[in-house]
Amino acid sequence: MTIHLHRVAALGAALILGAGSFAACGANDEESDNNDSGGDSASGGTIALLLPESKTTRYEAFDKPLFEAKVAELCPDCEVDYYNADQDEQKQAQQVTSALTAGADVLVLDPVNGAGATGMVQEAQGQDVPVIAYDRFIEGADYYMSFDNETVGKMQAEALAEAVGDKGSILMLNGAPTDPNAAQFKAGAHSVLDKSGVKILAEYDNPDWSPENAQQWTTDQLSKYDPSEIVGVYAANDGQAGGVVAAMTGAGVALNQLPPITGQDAEIAAIQRILAGEQAMTIYKPIAIEAETAAEVAVQLANGEEPGATSDTGVDQTDFEGVTSYIFDPIVVTADNVADTVIADGFYTAEDICTGDYAKACTEAGIS
Repeated sequence: MTIHLHRVAALGAALILGAGSFAACGANDEESDNNDSGGDSASGGTIALLLPESKTTRYEAFDKPLFEAKVAELCPDCEVDYYNADQDEQKQAQQVTSALTAGADVLVLDPVNGAGATGMVQEAQGQDVPVIAYDRFIEGADYYMSFDNETVGKMQAEALAEAVGDKGSILMLNGAPTDPNAAQFKAGAHSVLDKSGVKILAEYDNPDWSPENAQQWTTDQLSKYDPSEIVGVYAANDGQAGGVVAAMTGAGVALNQLPPITGQDAEIAAIQRILAGEQAMTIYKPIAIEAETAAEVAVQLANGEEPGATSDTGVDQTDFEGVTSYIFDPIVVTADNVADTVIADGFYTAEDICTGDYAKACTEAGIS
């Protein structure tokens, strides 16, 4: 099929809650109609989940547990064989070989380097093991699922351009050059910023997405430019946004004088910074719908079935660069809609966010 799924923000909570992303993950659902959703508890199989790194908190905190819980719900006899590559491409290649040697029936692979992962796909397919490219595109994969990444970059840049107006200079911190998503975020952002009238003082492609690199690079820029010259910062994700804040406060900028800073991933520290006025926005990608769709498709493949539209998450198939794909829509989060997005979806509770110094900010935002 070639119909792209455009899921508007208003549907985000309904889809996530409909998917039972955080609550309906246990044995109580084993007697549900698993045949309709591709899960066959009598079949089983081994599904290898290979994630790229752990510096970005989403992978260990959300993707892994959500995926594992959904597989357990749909297929109690299935086993999830988990690997994390720690941003090491060679290590991930070895992990793919290990997973196949251990008898994986399906690979769910989030590559350290999307362009370099084609050989891993071919290795698996050579053993009749299908590959789901998870979150990052891999040419030749059997299936692909991710968010609309260029839209992410556009949303970030639009928010920044609106916050700073059409004048002034910004810093721009992108993701790793080996990450195909980073290239799409960057392209989407440039499509807005290059026409906005905003000047990019300096731009950096962070080789491992790390907050530490972001902090050091920003510190270096602050030795060249006065902080008052920098009216905003495009940070491709929340970890880098945190590094920018650390660099600026380390250079003597007061927290209430920080320029608008973007982000992505809706990390809890970023949500707290947004409520406190220390970060302008983040992009919320409801990870549950991605992880659970991947789990449903993986279970179908492990059981020898042909995946179609997912019945649990309601996501249809589309085509992305010749690969059968499931594409999800991101959501902008600002202080005005924290309650209606990440809290309403159960991504975080108010108690998670409104701790210590952030309690007052929560109260002012109407969150209790």
